[in-house]
Amino acid sequence: MSRSRKIAIFIVGILLALMLVVALFIGLIFVAFREDAPSVADNSVLVLKLEGSLPDFAVEDPFGARLFGRDDRSLTGLLTQFKKAKADKRVSAILLDIGLSQIGWGKADEIRDAIADFRQSGKPVYAHMEYATNKEYYVATACDRIYVAPIGDLFIVGLAADVMSLRGSLDKLGVYPDFYQIGKYKTAPEQYTRKEMSPASREVINAILDDFYGRFVNTIATTRQKSPEDVRALIDSAPISANDAKQAGLIDATAYRDEVEAELKTRLGYKEADKLKKISHGDYRRVTPESLGLNQGERIAVVFASGPIGSGSSDEGGPFGGQTVGADTIVKALNDARDDKNIRAIVLRVDSPGGTSYGSDLIWHAVDAAKQKKPVVVSMGDVAASGGYYISATANKIVAEPTTITGSIGVFAGKPVLKGFYDWIGANNEYVLRGKNAGLFRETEPFTAEERAKFEGMLKSFYYDAFLPKVAQGRKRDVEYIDSIAQGRVWTGTQAKERGLIDEFGGLDKAVEIAKELANIPADKGVRRVV
Repeated sequence: MSRSRKIAIFIVGILLALMLVVALFIGLIFVAFREDAPSVADNSVLVLKLEGSLPDFAVEDPFGARLFGRDDRSLTGLLTQFKKAKADKRVSAILLDIGLSQIGWGKADEIRDAIADFRQSGKPVYAHMEYATNKEYYVATACDRIYVAPIGDLFIVGLAADVMSLRGSLDKLGVYPDFYQIGKYKTAPEQYTRKEMSPASREVINAILDDFYGRFVNTIATTRQKSPEDVRALIDSAPISANDAKQAGLIDATAYRDEVEAELKTRLGYKEADKLKKISHGDYRRVTPESLGLNQGERIAVVFASGPIGSGSSDEGGPFGGQTVGADTIVKALNDARDDKNIRAIVLRVDSPGGTSYGSDLIWHAVDAAKQKKPVVVSMGDVAASGGYYISATANKIVAEPTTITGSIGVFAGKPVLKGFYDWIGANNEYVLRGKNAGLFRETEPFTAEERAKFEGMLKSFYYDAFLPKVAQGRKRDVEYIDSIAQGRVWTGTQAKERGLIDEFGGLDKAVEIAKELANIPADKGVRRVV
């Protein structure tokens, strides 16, 4: 065989191998993107996992999830699984594996609501945990039965809040925090300006802890059939081993995962030799709500505003940062929903600690404009405070969980003065200015008296001419009353409802129900959520 022929055969072989690799890759992509409904056997158990941060919403990515293990789970995805399983006659129970979570108390209550709603179907929810802290156990108490691994513990040790004060460190570094705040309780800048917790900060934190702790104790007492006094005594004796928790009636049994499945088999009438039929979260999410008669009917738009508020586009987050709320993105979504004649109402889901006044006001205006054409209902997540409350205030109705953190109607701003730090490291920074206030944000000098008056005047104008009047207008109260309950104070959902800052308790599902009513959609008609 000639040399040229050998080379040709070699090249053809390489090309064929490359074509085979490409074909396999295309096949993998096809399998990853194929969303055929899975086979769900009768009398199946849906296995759900609760762990991690669970953002309000995440775009489901079958390709990334299957090929690269990308975690695209979200709170709305989890709640949808509960709703589907409730309507699905093939699913007879849910096994909820609870790991360490990073959710807030508001989301914990929303998950408890979903569990309670599912149980109305007569189907059980079994919770299994290796160990649990306060929030994991709090969610588990909504289930029919609670199991903890024999080696496990309950770290239901009570609630703690810590406040870090950095003023002493900044003084040593030569950094002076030059801040101004409006509102006695607008204490966010105090971590830089004080060396210890202020009385106002301590007052608010104690009020929140009292509210949350009382709810935590009473929930355990109600679900585990104990007196609040007994529950407090158990908390004071924690951590509690699994065996002791069983003896105290905090859990139903100590059991390994396979033993819980064996109990489910007995509960669901399986024969001893039968294998428990299970379907995972990943597979079951390919069962569409529409195939079960859900998510059909008149359209209600759901717009998610999760993260700190700023200008520009929203960011869905990633390995190096969390989600952010971009005013341009949210305004466009609200305007599109407002102008779409097929959309009957809008639900704005807010899970934000606040952000810039500029971005917040743009979103507020879009909400107010949309409200002129169709109902707008706000659903608050873990937190909707400061700018998060600002963008919510003008909605027709505001819905939050009792444990949502909201309010913080106030403002602060300032700058770090780095002159001492620069001197310490031997750096020199000089400014050449044109314009009376060109040096307003010089990082080497505190505000002059004139600059401070200008700066504080700008903040006061926003608070007294925009924030307070817009909240008062939205909540149909006078400005003086809103100012009296504002002052930058943070409230729990329970406290906020008592003061007229929210309208109803509940999560996203409750907000959709209210939007449906306000849009005059008949109660017996379904709705389709459009995200």
